[in-house]
Amino acid sequence: MQSIFRRSNMSPATATNPALLGIYVEGMSCASCVNRIEKAIRTVPGVKSAAVNLATERADVAFAGPADLGAILKAVQNAGYSTKTDSIELAVEGATCASCVNRIEAALKRVPGVLDATMNLATERAFLRVVSGAASIQDLMAAVERAGYTARAVAAENPEDAQAEAREREAHSLARALSLSAVLTLPVFVLEMGSHFVPAIHDFVMTSIGMQESWYLQFLLATIVLFGPGLRFVRKGVPALLRGAPDMNSLVALGTAAAWSYSVVATFASSILPNGTANIYYEAAAVIVTLILLGRYLENRAKGRTSEAIKRLVGLQAKTARVVRDGETVEVPLDQVQMGDLILVRPGDKVPVDGEVVDGSSYVDESMITGEPVPVAKGLGAGVVGGTINKTGAFTFRATKVGADTVLAQIIRMVEQAQGAKLPIQALVDKVTAWFVPAVMLAAAATFLVWLFLGPTPALSFALVNAVAVLIIACPCAMGLATPTSIMVGMGRAAEMGILFRKGEALQTLKSADVIAMDKTGTLTKGRPELTDLIPAGGFDRDDVLAAVAAVEMRSEHPIGEAIITAAKRAGLVLPEVEGFEAIPGFGAKAVVAGRTVQVGADRLMTKLGLDVSAFAGEVNRLGDEGKSPLFAAIDGKIAAVIAVSDPIKQTTVEAVNALHKLGLRVAMITGDNRKTAEAIARRLKIDEVVAEVLPDGKVQALENLRAGDRKVAFVGDGINDAPALAAADVGVAIGTGTDVAIESANVVLMSGDLRGVPNAIALSKATIRNIKENLFWAFAYNTVLVPVAAGVLFPAYGLLLSPMIAAGAMALSSVFVLGNALRLKRFRAPMKFDAVQADVNGRLAAAQ
Repeated sequence: MQSIFRRSNMSPATATNPALLGIYVEGMSCASCVNRIEKAIRTVPGVKSAAVNLATERADVAFAGPADLGAILKAVQNAGYSTKTDSIELAVEGATCASCVNRIEAALKRVPGVLDATMNLATERAFLRVVSGAASIQDLMAAVERAGYTARAVAAENPEDAQAEAREREAHSLARALSLSAVLTLPVFVLEMGSHFVPAIHDFVMTSIGMQESWYLQFLLATIVLFGPGLRFVRKGVPALLRGAPDMNSLVALGTAAAWSYSVVATFASSILPNGTANIYYEAAAVIVTLILLGRYLENRAKGRTSEAIKRLVGLQAKTARVVRDGETVEVPLDQVQMGDLILVRPGDKVPVDGEVVDGSSYVDESMITGEPVPVAKGLGAGVVGGTINKTGAFTFRATKVGADTVLAQIIRMVEQAQGAKLPIQALVDKVTAWFVPAVMLAAAATFLVWLFLGPTPALSFALVNAVAVLIIACPCAMGLATPTSIMVGMGRAAEMGILFRKGEALQTLKSADVIAMDKTGTLTKGRPELTDLIPAGGFDRDDVLAAVAAVEMRSEHPIGEAIITAAKRAGLVLPEVEGFEAIPGFGAKAVVAGRTVQVGADRLMTKLGLDVSAFAGEVNRLGDEGKSPLFAAIDGKIAAVIAVSDPIKQTTVEAVNALHKLGLRVAMITGDNRKTAEAIARRLKIDEVVAEVLPDGKVQALENLRAGDRKVAFVGDGINDAPALAAADVGVAIGTGTDVAIESANVVLMSGDLRGVPNAIALSKATIRNIKENLFWAFAYNTVLVPVAAGVLFPAYGLLLSPMIAAGAMALSSVFVLGNALRLKRFRAPMKFDAVQADVNGRLAAAQ
C-alpha cells in the first residue's frame, strides 16, 4: 500500500516548527533502495533527518524548517520510486472563460500536495491528482474561493443530479436577468438610436419629451440595467481586476462602466467636457449587457445538451430494488442495497446492481451496456449487470457490486473523466489564454490613446467608443470552450456507440494511428474452439460419426474434445456408452463405443494404424489453407471422417478489417500460432502484416518492430497476456468481453466483442479532432480579425467603425457558434452499421431516459 499521513496539525507548506511527515514508498526491494531514498530526501532544503524502513515501506521525514512536501515527492520520484496519489473532483461555479480556467488551475496547483489540476470549462469540473492525505477537500475548496469562485466536492455516487440542478438554477437566473434587461433596454435603444435614424421618433422626443429629459430617462433605465441584471459582471469582474487577474467579466464591466460613466458626465456635468464631445452612450452600455446575457443564456442551454450522454447513462440506473430481507421482499432505494443482498427481478424490471444469479432464469437485454441487440440467457451462476433490462422470466440474484463499484457507475465515471481530459491540442490554447485578457486591455488602452491624440474631432468620443468596442468584442470564452465541448459531445456519442475512452488523450492519438495491430485469439476469433468441419467418408452417417467421436472425447481432457462434445449436444445427439478408453500421447485416443472400435487423432495415428487418408487429400489441403488442423476418425478399421476443430473467426472480423483498409490503415496480426496457420488466417482476412509464433512477453517487442518508420500503432486485445501490449501501444483498445486486466491496461474499451467498433472509434476520433480544429480556427480567427477592426484599423481607408453594440452581439454569438458546432457531433454517423443494433441501442437509451 502507498499512502501518506501527517503527524502534525500544521500544513506542510507553511509549518514553521519542526514537523514529522510519513510517506509510504513503493518499489523498494533491498537496503540499497533504502539508502538511495534516504539520500534523495536529505538533499531537500529544510530536511533534518530521513529514516526509511524497508519492512514497513515507510519513510519518516523530520523538518528543521518549513516542510516542502512537493520537493520531498519530487526527490522520491527522481530516485526512481513512487508514492500514492488520489483523484479528486470538484464542481466549480462562476467560471466563464478561459482566463477563469487558468486562474482556478493555478490556485489549485498552489495547494500543498496537489500534483496536477485540470479545469474543464464545459463541464464546470476540476480534476485533481493529490498526494493521499496531503490536502483536504476543504483546503481545495478554500483555494478556489480565494481565487474568486465557489466549489463543492463531487459525491462519488451520483453527482449528475446536483450538477443538473445547479445548471437549471443558473438558467432560470439568466432568463430572469435577460428578460428584465431586455425590457429596460428596448426604450433606451429606441429613444437614442431611433432619434438618429427615424425622423418621427426624433420629432416626438424633441417636442413631447425633450432632449435633456430623454437623457435623464435613459440614465435611469440604463443604470437599472447595469446595476441590476448587469451587476453579476461587476461582482466577478472587478475583484478579478483588483487581484491583477482580469477575466471576461472584467472586460464587460470595464467597457460598460466606461460608456455609462462618460454618459453620466455628459448628462449632468457636460461643461467639463470639450466642446462637441458631450454625447451619451447609455444605449451601448445597456445593449451590451443584454446581448451578453443572451449569449450566456444560450451558452448555458447548449452546455446542458453537451452532457446528454451522461444523463442517458445515469437514466439507465434503477431507482429502487426488491430485496429479500428476513424472508420478505421489500422495495428499497438503490443506495440502500448492500453487497450480499438477495434481489428479486421480475419481467420488465431493470437489474438494479451487479450480481450473480442464484435462482430462476431469464433472458436479459444488455444492449444499453454492450451494444449487442440479442438478449442474453441468464441462469444459475450467471453474472448480471446493473442497468440492463430483464425480458421474460423472473430470477433472484446476489448483489456482488453496489454503488460506485457497479459496471454502469464505472462507465459513467470513465466517460466523465475522459470528457474532462485535456488533449495535447489544447496546449497552444492554454498558452494564449494565459495572456489574452491583459493583452486586450492593453489594446483597448492603446486604442483610446491613439484615437484621442491622432483621431478626428470629436477625438474623445471616438476614443471612448472604439476602446469600449475592443473591450467588448474580445472573446476568450470561445477559445476556452473550443476543445472541451467537442470532447464532451464526442465522448458522449462514443458511449452511445458502446465505445469508452478511458483516457481523453486517446481520442487524439487514435486519429493518428497508422497500424492497427490485433491479437488473434478472442479478438479476431471467438476465443474458444468450435467444430467447424466434419466430412464423412462414403458409407458413414455424419451424426453417427459425430456421436461416436464425441463419446470418445467425453473421456478426454483435451480442449478440442470439448468443442466436439458441444457440437454433438447442440445437434441433440445421444452419446453412446464408452468402454476401454485409452489416450495415445502425441497421436490421439481410442475406445470401444457401442461395440465398435473408434480411433480419433491426427494423420500420424491413421498411418500408425495402416489406414490410407489420401482420399481426403483435397479436403486436408483446403483445411490447411484455412488455418485449420485436420483430425481423422476411424471406426472398425476404416476411415470414417475428417474433422476440423478451430477457433473460428468472428462473423464481423472481415467487415471490420475491410473498413480499416478503407480508412487508409494497415492491419497487423500478432499471434502465438505457427506461421503457416497464421498466414492462412491472414490471407482469408486480407491482413497486411503477420507476426507469428510470438510468446506473450514478446508482444511488446512486436509492437516496437511495427513502429518502424515512425508509425503510430494501436493494439487491440482482450486477454491477460495482452495487458503489457495494450499498455505499451500508442493506443490500447480492449475488447469489453475480455478480462479486467486487459481493460485496465487499455486507453479505449469496446463494450461488446464486435471489432466493428474499432473503425467506428477511429472515425469518431477523426471527426472530433476535426471539429476541435474548426472551433479553434473560429475562436482564433474571430479574435485576430475583429479586435483590430474594433480598434478602427479600417477607418482610414474605408471610414468604417464597429459599434460597441455590434461588438457585444458578435462576442455573445461567438461562443454560441462554438457550442453549436460541437453539438454537430451528436449527429455523427458510424461508418460501420451494426444493422439494427445502433437504432436499437439508441431507442433503449432514449426509453430508459
